[in-house]
Amino acid sequence: MTGAPFSAVAISETTQTLADGNRITRKTESNVFRDSQGRFRKEVTLPAFGPLATSGQPRSFVMIDDPVANVKFIVHDETKTAEQMTKHSGPMKGLANGEARDAFKSKMEYRQQQEVAEGNLKKEDLGTQTIAGVSVQGTRTTHVIPAGQIGNEKPLTIVHEHWYSRDLQMVVMSKRSDPRFGDTTYALTNIQRSEPPASLFRVPSDYTVTAGKDRMFIRRFNGGPDAPPPPPPSDN
Repeated sequence: MTGAPFSAVAISETTQTLADGNRITRKTESNVFRDSQGRFRKEVTLPAFGPLATSGQPRSFVMIDDPVANVKFIVHDETKTAEQMTKHSGPMKGLANGEARDAFKSKMEYRQQQEVAEGNLKKEDLGTQTIAGVSVQGTRTTHVIPAGQIGNEKPLTIVHEHWYSRDLQMVVMSKRSDPRFGDTTYALTNIQRSEPPASLFRVPSDYTVTAGKDRMFIRRFNGGPDAPPPPPPSDN
């Protein structure tokens, strides 16, 4: 997305209610930036839970996605290091040029049409409103998983509501309620439509850059309202 620079604070919060009434709440705040050329920066701070709880300190890192230079980095300011993520090649080349993505999208659209025909999927237009100073269009999707489809005794109802800005070409707010994983909300706040400094999209010259090894790390934290919900808590 070019020609639509902005900066904002993205807040994501998930609440899961357990069978005994206990609740697990996780909240993540990220600073996000995009310049007129479509370069994107995300500053993430993860709260100290799970393995991070032993240190008592939150974990922070920066992600830079530069489509102009065709490169991605994960930057660690505390150690002045950065990982340059490699690109797909060979059999996975289609993923880079959109072929695999288009095929996946077509498959999902066909599956959704089947769900609608069977009465298990409903989409609603929620109209337009202004959120965080920008005009957004709302959509609500209600998906019912029939009893027995995944071993469930009763039908499961999943509701996903999202508000999309055509100006920003981004989801500004979303809400997802899934009885398997809990309730998740996502919102962009403090949206500024000015051009961010160019230095935000470069790795500082005194940082050590190495080759990244884990592409899943990028997908896990790449953001946003449409990221997969967290897995249920483990006893391990």
